[in-house]
Amino acid sequence: MIRIFALLLLLPMYSMAQQKLNLTLFGGLANYSGDLQEKRFTFSQSGGTIGAGLSYEVIPKVLIRGGLQYGKIGADDKKSLNPEFLARNLNFKSPVIEASLLADYSFFDLEDKNFTPYIFVGIAMFHFNPYTRDSTGAKFYLHDLGTEGQGLAAYPDRKPYKLTQLSIPFGGGVRFRISENAVLGYEIGLRKTGTDYLDDVSYRYANAADLLAAHGSKAVELSYRGGELKTGSSAYPTDGTRGGSKYKDWYYFQGVTLSIGILNGDGKLFSGLSHRGRIDCPRPVL
Repeated sequence: MIRIFALLLLLPMYSMAQQKLNLTLFGGLANYSGDLQEKRFTFSQSGGTIGAGLSYEVIPKVLIRGGLQYGKIGADDKKSLNPEFLARNLNFKSPVIEASLLADYSFFDLEDKNFTPYIFVGIAMFHFNPYTRDSTGAKFYLHDLGTEGQGLAAYPDRKPYKLTQLSIPFGGGVRFRISENAVLGYEIGLRKTGTDYLDDVSYRYANAADLLAAHGSKAVELSYRGGELKTGSSAYPTDGTRGGSKYKDWYYFQGVTLSIGILNGDGKLFSGLSHRGRIDCPRPVL
């Protein structure tokens, strides 16, 4: 599947070599929505993100974009205002590596105007791997610990989650022409996923004895961390909700984009020809 997806990303370079090809760079913030974030969209606890991609114009105002993105997401119950979250005392961080293929529609033609809002939608493959640090600072990847009993015979409905999955990216932004061959923009893109485990939290606490037997004491320690708090309870929950499985997790990127034209309609690199596909100065509007 990864090879097929990579081929789709490279396809625009080969199939549309005579169309305008643009290199786009991206930098900004990454975040997520899930069991350790109380708001659907927030700047709180954001991480950084960078990306790069290629795009070409299929018809006026319509682009096909292929891109690679790297971001860092995370959250910590210590920063929550919810007493139940504070008592749970969980936290995580995770890299998110994404390859995407998007259809992009601009409301105005940048050959006629020097700015345009735009929207996009597509498909992406992403890889994540949530981790945390224990009270000594040692790093542990949570997927391998099965903190909610994933994969154990005692919990047949709790399957181990895959670290590489598909998502549906969509969003929008605004672009401004800043020179004959460059466009600056700001973009917000949401990603709908099919997993509830970006943060390794989804359902109910597994039995401590089951976790201990299958994955050792560290799995028990990192499944419930209330005992690390001065005012917290060290008693492992015998029954109770660890997270909410009703809604899947989301992740999102937002930031500044810079697009530079690298191939014009005649197949010439960085050439300034004045026909469709070139990023050049706007024509006068009468």
